[in-house]
Amino acid sequence: MTTVWVIFGVVVFYILSCLRVINEYERAVIFRLGRVLSEPKGPGLIFVLWPIDRAVKVSLQIVTLDVPPQDIITKDNVSAKINAVAYFRVMDPIKATVEVQNYFFAISQMAQTTLRSVIGEMELDDLLSQREKINSLLKTILDKQTDPWGIKVTNVEVKHVDLSEELRRAMARQAEAERERRGKIIAAEGEYQAAEKICAAAAKMQQEPMSLQLRYLQTLVEIGAENNTTTLFPIPIDILKAAAKLADS
Repeated sequence: MTTVWVIFGVVVFYILSCLRVINEYERAVIFRLGRVLSEPKGPGLIFVLWPIDRAVKVSLQIVTLDVPPQDIITKDNVSAKINAVAYFRVMDPIKATVEVQNYFFAISQMAQTTLRSVIGEMELDDLLSQREKINSLLKTILDKQTDPWGIKVTNVEVKHVDLSEELRRAMARQAEAERERRGKIIAAEGEYQAAEKICAAAAKMQQEPMSLQLRYLQTLVEIGAENNTTTLFPIPIDILKAAAKLADS
């Protein structure tokens, strides 16, 4: 009777040891005598026939990968330190287990080399102004390279571009000079437009001499409103014209 209970206890212990609980965000890849089964198991309670079967858990959650800062020289020979962040998830647990030894480490190394190669083909101005284009290009390259591993790269973002202090000062001087250039161009355009309007007004007044007299009187009103102690002696334009004719004769 004791032997029966011992055997029963061993069987119960073996069955319990073969049970595995797989979370909702996980899948279990089963290797039976070294050969992988066609479909991963889970989620929930699964039975692993030990020691014939071996289960490898694979997470299906989105993984955040922090790409360490990389010292990169751009196409126009500017040295910069750039880091990025990548988001990916496992779409095929069997490929992620069989095709690559450690997919997290492999993607980390691939992200670093891809970041170096992509930034190295761009100039500094493109790096600072075309951030969305760079992110899209990095995502496309990484997603294509990791597709045979059953991994989907959902997003890649360049986080920070660290430049030297000398280069920052040079860029600040360049930006200040550019602002001064734009200010001078705007002022010159304003003067040009004002000159055009003045010439048009002068031509219009030449056609109607009385408008010049009205403008003259309006100027007197404006001066009198600002300086009440000023005394003005208006002289008709006709008198000045007559005096000019006598002088010429």
